[in-house]
Amino acid sequence: MRFFSDFQRILSGYPAPAKLLAVFSVSCGGVIAYADSQSGEITSLQQNQKAMAKKRVLVLGTGWAGTSFLKDLDISSYDVQVVSPRNYFAFTPLLPSVTCGTVEARSIVEPVRNIIKKRKGEIKFWEAECLKIDTANKKVYCQSSVDANLAGNNDFSLEYDYLVVAIGAQVNTFNTPGVYEHCHFLKEVEDAQRIRRTVIDCFEKAVLPELNKEDQMTNLHFVIVGGGPTGVEFAAELHDFIHEDLLSIYPSVKDLVRISIIQSGDHILNMFDERISSFAELKFRRDGIEVLTGHRVLSVSERIINMKQVSTGENISIPHGMVVWSTGVGTRPVVKDFMEQIGQGNRRVLATDEWLRVKGCEDVYALGDCATVDQRKIMEDISVIFKAADKDSSGTLTIEEFKDVIEDIMIRYPQVELYLKNKHLFDVTDLMKDMNGSDKTEIDVESFKLALSQVDKQTKNLPATAQVASQQGAYLAKCFNTWEKCKSNPEGPRKFRSGGRHEFRPFQYEPQVLENPYGILSFFLTHMKSSSNNRYRHLGQFAPLGGEQAAAELPGDWVSIGHSTQWLWYSVYASKQVSWRTRFLVIGDWFRRFTFGRDSSRI
Repeated sequence: MRFFSDFQRILSGYPAPAKLLAVFSVSCGGVIAYADSQSGEITSLQQNQKAMAKKRVLVLGTGWAGTSFLKDLDISSYDVQVVSPRNYFAFTPLLPSVTCGTVEARSIVEPVRNIIKKRKGEIKFWEAECLKIDTANKKVYCQSSVDANLAGNNDFSLEYDYLVVAIGAQVNTFNTPGVYEHCHFLKEVEDAQRIRRTVIDCFEKAVLPELNKEDQMTNLHFVIVGGGPTGVEFAAELHDFIHEDLLSIYPSVKDLVRISIIQSGDHILNMFDERISSFAELKFRRDGIEVLTGHRVLSVSERIINMKQVSTGENISIPHGMVVWSTGVGTRPVVKDFMEQIGQGNRRVLATDEWLRVKGCEDVYALGDCATVDQRKIMEDISVIFKAADKDSSGTLTIEEFKDVIEDIMIRYPQVELYLKNKHLFDVTDLMKDMNGSDKTEIDVESFKLALSQVDKQTKNLPATAQVASQQGAYLAKCFNTWEKCKSNPEGPRKFRSGGRHEFRPFQYEPQVLENPYGILSFFLTHMKSSSNNRYRHLGQFAPLGGEQAAAELPGDWVSIGHSTQWLWYSVYASKQVSWRTRFLVIGDWFRRFTFGRDSSRI
């Protein structure tokens, strides 16, 4: 198609073209003569020249995005370095299971060096925290996370040609007083281990002699702030841990334990299907878990949590033994500082274009929870699109002219495809009729604008989940792998069908039909496909609810609730482990829990 040949000049945000490299050598005779006498040195010289020719790729972070990028990256063309404050990758969806001993912490982590050693040691890893990104000088300033008492300097800097920011996010406290001082979080493995120790401490303190009943009830009141997937799953795990394992060894306090979920919205799991949300609330109330919807936390102290009931404005204070804060994600300080540098200080999260390149910053890419894709709006380009499609300059578009550009339009603007599917318009002629409201075979520019005026409302932001981060990492690695093979400028004309040459498609949301009778089949087919393509494929989401029951919302508007869904959860989470070692360890932990119960020691 020639559509984007005319259209390209108004689009911005494509990745920069691959940088050209030139390597010069001495004459052939000189090389041969030198090689005869100094073959070892010439080999070393060639290796040094080859190393110098490689572009330096610096990756910040070893979470879902960073690890996925490293696993799929072909490092033969790059000098790759990795900086992360932790020397392991953690399977974060199982953190709630770690808090109660259902799964051990070591079972869900894989050392980073185990992952990169498959690359024959060509990837260098530094256990350190990034303190500052200097894009002007293409430098990153870091501080070692290793014990400061050891010999040597802890501060160092690294230079890069391409920077991949996959730092992730931190807990969003909404500046609520007392949260950092008195609440537990559930973002890291260390967080889950601290929660596990605190739960045991609460029970051990509650059974001490001469402790009055009021203090016992305070110590055994576990509060979860946030009714999202993480908070709900932790509440379910904690309920099972208490009722299946702890009450049998602490029988004197079995009637004093309380679990409460505080949610500011009207329902827990409000990002799920309404059927799942209603079922979860009903099950929790049946299990004795108190669900306080429509309550906003005002402050947290050592033993009291203060909140306001939204509907009445009444202030309420309740005692607690432990509070777990699970209310979404916020931006890390180093990312905030970086955003200030590049003119994005007024945003809540780092903005990238559809190729995951940070807006306004060349050769820097961001993916995962620390960034969001800022999808271009079609109405910004609508006039130029029409002009490029109108090849005969007649002022109208025929069916043939429209057919020639519609596929490219849907790839460049995925919200168009979602809009068409939601309106059940799958044929070009049906779309033309919808545009001009008649059986005319041509449309003018005003009809074209009017018909697509509602399209941008379909634009979707990708959620901050492990699925998104992992698929973004695989996509960016694929782009890097094929960059040097690109025969033309990525900003040049685009033929999204087989054009005989590589071109970068933008990373976009995969539009799906909202009503699909084959939803479960679609899920399994999608689940088995490789995620290393240019579109985010939503594989569904799970919500374990305790008692060996779970809820799942899968593509195609397919909802499953019950015991069979819990076994589907087991199989999916086992298959998604990063290595066979962790896969066997997690399955072994599940088997141990079914056989011997959870470990109640404080270790």
